[in-house]
Formats: sequence, structure tokens, C-alpha cells
Amino acid sequence: VQSIADLSNLILEKALPAAEKELAAATALAREVGGDEYSESNLEKLMPWDSSFWVERLKENMFDLKEEELRPYFALDAVLDGMFGLVDRIFGVEVREANGKAEVWNPDVKFFEIYDKESGEHMASFFLDPYSRPADKRGGAWMADCRGKSSALGIDVPVAYLTCNGSPPVGEKPSLMTFREVETLFHEFGHGLQHMLTRATIGDVAGINGVEWDAVELPSQFMENWCYDKPTVDGFAKHYETGEPLPEEMFKKLNDQKTFGAGMMACRQLLFGMMDLELHSNYDPNGEETIFDVQRRMASIYTPYAKPVEEDRFLCGFSHIFAGGYSAGYYSYKWAEVMSADAFGAFEEVGLDNEEGVREVGRKFRETVLSLGGGVSPSEVFEQFRGRGPSPEALLRHNGLA
Repeated sequence: VQSIADLSNLILEKALPAAEKELAAATALAREVGGDEYSESNLEKLMPWDSSFWVERLKENMFDLKEEELRPYFALDAVLDGMFGLVDRIFGVEVREANGKAEVWNPDVKFFEIYDKESGEHMASFFLDPYSRPADKRGGAWMADCRGKSSALGIDVPVAYLTCNGSPPVGEKPSLMTFREVETLFHEFGHGLQHMLTRATIGDVAGINGVEWDAVELPSQFMENWCYDKPTVDGFAKHYETGEPLPEEMFKKLNDQKTFGAGMMACRQLLFGMMDLELHSNYDPNGEETIFDVQRRMASIYTPYAKPVEEDRFLCGFSHIFAGGYSAGYYSYKWAEVMSADAFGAFEEVGLDNEEGVREVGRKFRETVLSLGGGVSPSEVFEQFRGRGPSPEALLRHNGLA
């Protein structure tokens, strides 16, 4: 608990001043265009129910970029080629389309096989179900195991399901993705790689099995970082009709949007994580404090610029920590961000344009994070890869908070 508190407070030192500036900018916009009710004489500060609205209006003012404008540059087949090219480059694995080699449940489903480039070994396979089908398929995106590696069961080639809910092709028009859908595809493929590239042979700890809660998002969030690497994006972001690359201005706005509001978002996540731990480690239900007193006390530390009003009952609906499996574990969201950013930082340190260095670090990531499974503790796995424990410096830098 103390280690989590120390990490949270380290991030808070950088995030809180940024959050206060972000709220001040949103408040200034509200006073400028929101009318008399937002004047200083009528409203000392934005109320909680107003803050999100004006932060979004500020974002719209700063970034005139709509997701629909980006779709023509992200055709699914081109994105897949770019993503497969990336894992070839950094992990030394080749993804081959293998349609017809396995029975599928819908004509839209694609089947792929993964081979080690050096040895030619068939390491894994996966199904990709990329399109939305509202009549018989739930929403969202996920990775699930079809067959896990297991020496006891004689399974040496793991198989994964990768499921998304993108827009299907229409006539001659291919499936076009939003940038968020591209990120999601990279994210789920990261989970899939940990399942498929494992070298662990005991089923209960092979791949994603047995990986502790606060590290299971490491490979997935790590893969998302490559969506903001210009050479990687340039490799697949081309207009489906003209072949024109994604304009430099659009790419810059995508990167700027990523860090917009990072201070307030970080403080919010820190509040949720530390409030969760406080309730599950120190709270005495027979004591003088109510859970709402705890909420206000923790908010005064992590979001002092936006303390809850007296009537606030957010905790009554905070199902993550009471019914969603995150009891005393909500901090894992931020911890996984720290680990994934620090892992990507290893590639940045050798230089993202240093092909030999990137290959070397990529192979090490594959041999540790993607290979060892749940039989080795996440801290030991990370130290084998990075040579030290996780540091939040890369996350703070990526979020513009360094």
C-alpha cells in the first residue's frame, strides 16, 4: 500500500499544478462565452457538473479535428499490414493470412498464423472478427483465448480470438476506422501477443494466465504507444482513394489531443485509486467517519480544485471497487500505464529510428514480457526486461507533465 501511495504522490506533484491550470483555462472560456451566469460576481468557480462541459468546449476550440475526418486514412487492411509490419520489425515474428485453414463462424472472420522469422516455427494462430454485427454480436473489443499453450494437453500452438466492432465495408468502400478504433486494435493485439508468444508450457501460467492484475495491461497499453510514433503511423495511414499520407497537421493534433487534460485525468485516477485503497485498508465502519467523509478527505488531497459537494454520492455507484473486481485494485489502471510507458521508454532511449537498437530491445521485450507468462512475478519480469523497477518518468513525459 505504501509503495502505491508513494507512486501516486510522485505523479500528483506533477499532475496537480497542470490540473489547476487546465481548470482555470476552462473557467476562463466559460466566463468569456457562457453568459452572465458564469461571471465572477455570479459564480465563484465552476461547479462539478459544469467542469466537464467546459473542458470539452475548450478542447473543441483548441483542436478542430473530428474523428470522421480521419476515417479515410485508416482502412482496416492497411492498418493490419502496418501493425503486422511493426511486430515483424520489433519482435521478429511474421503474421501470415491463412484463411481457409480453420473453420470460421462468419464470412467476415479472418484467420492468421504467426511464425518466428528466424526459425520458421509456427508459434501461434488467431481469429480476427473485425466488424460490428448488432443482431448477434455484443459491442466492444476484446481478446480471448481459444486454445492455451499446455504441455499436459499437448497444445504447443496457442490460438486467440481478437474481436472488434468496426464499420464493415460498403460496396467498393473498404472498412474505415476511427483513430480510437486503431488504438483499440493495437491494444487488443497486445493482449493477444502475450497469449500467443508465451514460452511457458504449464497451462495455468502460460500466456495471460496467472498474470497479476496490475500487470495484465502492460503489453496492450505498450502497443498503443506505437499509434503515436510517426514512422509507424506513416506506414499505414494513407487515404484509401488517393493514397495521400495522413497530413502532418492532423498527426500533430492527434498527439496534442492525447495530452489535453492530462493533469485533471491523472488526478482523477489517482483519487479513485487511493480512495479505493483507503476504504479497503484503513477505513473503520464503526468509526466516526462515513465513507463520504473519506471521499471528501481524499479529494482534498488529490483533486482539491474540485471537491465534491455535500450531496455527492458517487461512491454509491462506484461499482468497480464494490462489485467489479477492482476492490483494493483500482490503482492498477495507473500502475499499468506507468509500466507500459516505461517499457516504451526503453525503445525511445535507443532511438526509435535506430533499427538495430529497436530490434534488440524488441527481442528482449518478447523474451520477457511476452514469453514468461504468469509463472514469474510481474516485478521480476519487468526487471529482467528493463534492468530495474518501473519509473513514472516516461508516463509523465508522454502526458506532457514532465
